[in-house]
Amino acid sequence: MRRKESKAETRRSQRPLSMPEMGVFAGTRAAIGAGVALLLGEKLARKRRRRVGWTLVTVGALSTIPLVARMRRRQAA
Repeated sequence: MRRKESKAETRRSQRPLSMPEMGVFAGTRAAIGAGVALLLGEKLARKRRRRVGWTLVTVGALSTIPLVARMRRRQAA
């Protein structure tokens, strides 16, 4: 006999993103993390570090928006 799943278990078992989308999502998180690390680090020249760091943070954040929108549309359907 199969037991009935709770709502929380059902939500966890659903995958709102495909595997390639998960990879892209992880890449955007990595870009944001690398950007923040550059902004906080001291290894590069200040001007270059800030330029590259903010670029990574911005690209990572902006590329996350369509992925989150797609995920929410799928959950609503």
